[in-house]
Amino acid sequence: MVSLLGFSAPSGGNAALPPEIAFLARQGFDPERLAEAAALARACGTDAATALIHAELIGEETYYRRLALALGVPFLVGDLLRLGDGTCYPDSLVAGLAPLARPGPAAFVRAPRGPAIAALLCDGTASGEGYAITTPRALRDAVFAANPAGIATYAADSLQRHRPDWAFESETQGPRLALVGLMFGAAYLGAEFIPGAILIGTWTVVQLGFLVMVTFRIAAAAVEPDPVPEARLPDTALPVYTVLVALHREARVVPRLVAALARFDYPVAKLDIKLVIEADDTETGDALAAAALPARFEIIRVPGGLPRTKPRALNAALPLARGACLVVYDAEDVPDPNQLRAAAARFAQASHKVACLQGRLVIDNMDDGRLTQCFAIEYAALFDVLIPALASWCIPIPLGGTSTHFRTDILRSLHGWDAWNVTEDADLGIRLARAGYHVADLPSDTLEEAPRAFRPWLHQRTRWMKGFLQTSLTHARAPRDTARQLGILGTLGAIALVPGTVISGLVYPFLMGRAAYDFALFVWSGFPAPGGFWANLPAGASVTLFIAGLLAMLLPAALGCVRREWFDLLAVVPWMPVYFLLVSLAAWAGLIELIRAPNRWNKTEHGLARTSRSGALHPR
Repeated sequence: MVSLLGFSAPSGGNAALPPEIAFLARQGFDPERLAEAAALARACGTDAATALIHAELIGEETYYRRLALALGVPFLVGDLLRLGDGTCYPDSLVAGLAPLARPGPAAFVRAPRGPAIAALLCDGTASGEGYAITTPRALRDAVFAANPAGIATYAADSLQRHRPDWAFESETQGPRLALVGLMFGAAYLGAEFIPGAILIGTWTVVQLGFLVMVTFRIAAAAVEPDPVPEARLPDTALPVYTVLVALHREARVVPRLVAALARFDYPVAKLDIKLVIEADDTETGDALAAAALPARFEIIRVPGGLPRTKPRALNAALPLARGACLVVYDAEDVPDPNQLRAAAARFAQASHKVACLQGRLVIDNMDDGRLTQCFAIEYAALFDVLIPALASWCIPIPLGGTSTHFRTDILRSLHGWDAWNVTEDADLGIRLARAGYHVADLPSDTLEEAPRAFRPWLHQRTRWMKGFLQTSLTHARAPRDTARQLGILGTLGAIALVPGTVISGLVYPFLMGRAAYDFALFVWSGFPAPGGFWANLPAGASVTLFIAGLLAMLLPAALGCVRREWFDLLAVVPWMPVYFLLVSLAAWAGLIELIRAPNRWNKTEHGLARTSRSGALHPR
């Protein structure tokens, strides 16, 4: 028999069949399919039951119904599956075991996977009061239905409950920000009473501080990304890989997303793909139902609750992840089909201190207009120039929120994501560094769609800036501890990349405007002016800042275009100083929104791209 999976299945009876599928042969199931599943399991180093189901050689419900028949126990799904009071989330799902309501056909219900199935077949029915069998998905749905409020609370407050010192507290930030605003206002109003020397000195220190920040970006351009060995792990050595995608009102991109995830070059028996949606998002749910999802896909419906954010949805799914490695994608993403293999190989070669790999995000609809062109250049500078350099320096990296690959055990030990932080990725990058872990560069592309209109771009960027402020406030509560955990270079890098990004956005028009004025004055009248070193220091720092600031904006952007071979976009690079004026507007909007609506999640609509340079955003 020639398999659809690309190899020939051996024939010759069921003598060599693993016990988790051998019972099917005794029930008259197609022996060629069983032999194919056994061969697939051997080839990729997994159990034959998962191989059989994920290769779609048998339906999940059919398999577990036949398993119950072989064990001589009841099979329960739908309304027959009524759980008892001792049901716990996530413990019942992790164990695949939950109590049944009394009176019932048995004391508890099992939904075994992998080796647990073989063990159960060996033990038979010798288990006290007896048990029933259900499918893992039916058990999940029943557990979620049994305690939706408890699951919503778990997803929202897990980090706050375990590590309150690492969690954002929105209710305490308004008064603090108001106090800071009053201090700055008082300083501004009282400036005329402050001696001129102090004002000049303060202004010079501010300029020098920004020089330190832009130095990171300029220095990054001199760093060549580390070459990645072209190692390819055999299928037997590949880990089970969990793929999490949180979707909300994303029906438009569901067909593209499913097609992209189905193209992964990875053993299907080792894929655990979970699409996470809000329970009341019927539009996306209907689109997923119509997509005819492969067996390795699973839909998780998160009970309603606050905050209504992506990290809360991810937290609800994290305890259910079966993979040793885990990756997060956004709904509009089209990752390289080889990305999971590349990440698994990278993790296998790296120290266990490398807890995360950041894939490279690439804007694919750059030809939609000047705004998307600048966005694409910005991402090229960040993911192809800056992040590889930061990774080589072991400096904390604010993660990109998608194409972020984790060692699942480490992610769980950090209690997942902060559901109340609207840039949970940036916060998690800092928490990883504080816990002693590193982020490495993963030179594998994921194509993304950028907003092509100004208003949705501004809403998205406002959320990012607000989240950077939330992250800054969270980790500034204990500055000594944070600085000690990050080290000197790590602290400088974290300040430059997180609060520094927002602060530079807030002051960019004013600081660069003054710097441009001093530079023009220097060109017109010459330098130095009379008065000696100290008198010329503010103007000198201003001129230096102007030149360095332009280099920091233009050099990584141009280098990113060259590394991407986007030579046609080099002509757009001089527009980046104008583009950063829009970023400045977003920084001010983010600051205002932090005070007025700290937990609001500004949703970005996808599936609106008019162009796709690769063709991936408009699949046929």
